Amino acid sequence: MLKTILAGLRARTARLVLSSIAIALGVAFVTGTLVLGDAVGEQTRDNFARSARNVDAAVHLSDNSPDRDNGIPAGFVEKIRATNGVAGADSREFGSAALLGGDGKARNALVQPLPTTEKLRDFNLEDGRYPAKADEASVDVKTAQIAKLKVGDKLKLLDEDNAEHAFTIVGTYQQGASSISMSGSDHVVVSPEGLRTVIPKQRVYEIVAVAKDGVSQQQLVDNIKAVIGANYNVQTGEQLTQETLAQVGDAAAEIKTFLLAFAAISLVVAGMVIYNTFTILVAQRTKELALLRCVGAERGQVFRSVLAEAVFMGLAASVLGILGGLGVSAGLQALVGTVGGPSGDDVAIRLPISWVTIAAGFGVGVVVTVLSAVLPARRATKVAPVAALRSQPDSHDDVARTGKVRIAVATLVALVGGAAVYLGLQQEKEEPALFITGGATMVLLFAVLLLGPLYVGPVNRLFGKVLRGVPAKLASANAGRNPKRTAATTAALMIGVTIVAMVTVVAGSGRETMNKKVDEQFPSDYEVTSSVYSQPLTQKFADELAKVRNVAKVAPELTASTESPQLPYAYVTGYPADAIGSLVRAQTTTGPLTALKDNEIAMREKEAKEAGLSVGSPLKLGGKDFTVVALLKDSSFGTGIVTLPSATSVLKEAPKGYGKLLVKLAPGTDVATARADLERVIATSPVAVLNSAAETKAELNAQIDQILLFIWALVGLALVIALFGIANTLTLSVLERTRESALLRALGLTRGQLRQMLVVESILMALIGAVVGVLLGAGFGWLLVEAISNDEFQISFSVPFGQIGIMLGLAVVAAVVAAALPARRAAKNSVVAGMAEA
Repeated sequence: MLKTILAGLRARTARLVLSSIAIALGVAFVTGTLVLGDAVGEQTRDNFARSARNVDAAVHLSDNSPDRDNGIPAGFVEKIRATNGVAGADSREFGSAALLGGDGKARNALVQPLPTTEKLRDFNLEDGRYPAKADEASVDVKTAQIAKLKVGDKLKLLDEDNAEHAFTIVGTYQQGASSISMSGSDHVVVSPEGLRTVIPKQRVYEIVAVAKDGVSQQQLVDNIKAVIGANYNVQTGEQLTQETLAQVGDAAAEIKTFLLAFAAISLVVAGMVIYNTFTILVAQRTKELALLRCVGAERGQVFRSVLAEAVFMGLAASVLGILGGLGVSAGLQALVGTVGGPSGDDVAIRLPISWVTIAAGFGVGVVVTVLSAVLPARRATKVAPVAALRSQPDSHDDVARTGKVRIAVATLVALVGGAAVYLGLQQEKEEPALFITGGATMVLLFAVLLLGPLYVGPVNRLFGKVLRGVPAKLASANAGRNPKRTAATTAALMIGVTIVAMVTVVAGSGRETMNKKVDEQFPSDYEVTSSVYSQPLTQKFADELAKVRNVAKVAPELTASTESPQLPYAYVTGYPADAIGSLVRAQTTTGPLTALKDNEIAMREKEAKEAGLSVGSPLKLGGKDFTVVALLKDSSFGTGIVTLPSATSVLKEAPKGYGKLLVKLAPGTDVATARADLERVIATSPVAVLNSAAETKAELNAQIDQILLFIWALVGLALVIALFGIANTLTLSVLERTRESALLRALGLTRGQLRQMLVVESILMALIGAVVGVLLGAGFGWLLVEAISNDEFQISFSVPFGQIGIMLGLAVVAAVVAAALPARRAAKNSVVAGMAEA
């Protein structure tokens, strides 16, 4: 039997190649994801090793630390430096300042001092040198790339009074991972003296120390504790590293889990391709298997021979998949870097491969292939020896749509999925609603897969009605000839399209909802915001804007964080009283928002319910008494909306300005002219940025498009595997229908018409899978939108027909490509040789 198996593999090598490629792609995604996870882990360890390298002891604030708001006392640095066993110590601090770019506009930057102890510098010099004088600075490589700065350029930083301080850039550096580097701001390092010119107030968040030779980390910690007291958290360098790695390790694990979910989709699709391939091969080898039975082969030997072929295929595909996984990992790392934004030279492609990854690759590849071949192998054992004496028409089992058992199972699965959908829709919280409903949609998808042989026939006949010409009619007949085979072939494509369509519909609904909310909440024509958090827009600047020609009103927005004995956390958004209800709109439980009086609040409904408050209830904020006059369904305003004087009253200090100004133009004003007038005033402020509702929507849409691109790229591999399945099915069909094709040629069908027949057949199968997938994806998307919608945040269901149309068009194009080689092979076959096929 072993010689027979090897001979069969050699004879059917070409037939198994496409199936092997499909499973290799699935394995490549799995191993690529594992390699990516290991690469992220290595990058994380390297980054945090950089931030904690040479650190033997670290001091942080604890819950018992006095005066937590002001940070660690600056005098502790000198105390620790003088502590027994300390070779060197430095404070880690930063301050926010505005960095002026080449266009004269400010960007938010975090400025930190250069540690005096060289060993405690948690970044690597990339170019030039570190600052030595008060007017010198270094920037990290990301900032240099984004702000278009280089060594030798002048850098300007604005202090809290908007006074400019000039620095010469003397170097660039790469950071490790820390609270500063992951903040999203630009980063600048200056000398300790230079820092005080921009940020006079010192706020230390960490002090790190290095030990003298012969002093252990624990001994150093004990010595420092004795000097500074017990109200501070003092860790060894090893504890600091492990704690930080544990925090980021969770994020790395979440990324790996997310990607493995898409890898599982690819493997399911690949498994279907393998199953279909072996089903067709067993049907084509009926006489061969019957002859084996005639010469003495037992059922068990036939079963094991088919599984042995699957094992050989799985092993070969796994080798290709593991090698391809390295390329997938490199591509995913590049894709993650692209979605994450500009990364400069900070990102390196890493390709660590462990024995776990190799074992997983072979295990997944072989197991999926063997499991996919079990049912076809079992069918092979049912071939009777007498079948060797007969011709080989399609058997009843092959041509039958489906059995009663399958229908019963599909019905049961659908009922389970429907019950899970109902449970998910009843959840109040978004996260469990999303997970339960999402899982339920996958159960329903499985039920649809089981019923595939029932619907492919009617759908195929529906498409066939619009076809014209003999080749097209023959193609429709071929696609509907074997419902089980067509269903298995289209199922792989249907899964991928369903997932893509579902994600696209949910994202499109979110996009539509966000756009509507921008239009509803901000009927102002323009918004002027500050690009630097610590540099608000002044009242003087607001007055200048109000003087601009054709500006009807300027309404400042003030966000005020405060305390409340009734709420765990509170911050309110204040506007001028005459702007509330006109320039600022929000939906309340009783209708549109109306003007408020001082010491009145339109409160977020969710927080009000949690605090046991309702309309008319008293609420204490920042020591002031407020009355709840309305409940907001919207959560965009924090705890709620108040008047501008009320927001100012709950602050401990008078505000220096506003984070945002709403601008309303006079009716009939030319928008282009008004924008030019506004920009002249905007140019006088380095931190002011002019935005419109259209620009805000464009920014939100760009973010959604980035996420969609990432999802499409991930699911795209499953679609590629599915198209390999269509190509494989057509290739095997060409071999199976050799005599039939020759007879058609003998009856007058030209080579071109034969090729056209196979191309149309491929397009029909692709359309069946794609159209059913789109319908399912849209339906499942609607269920997810309903599940995550609630009284506070209602998502509007929207189908992005343009993107769906592009997807269907791509499926048709890909189907034509998939049919190219099978069609060419069929057209090349000799009519005489084909008629002579036994």
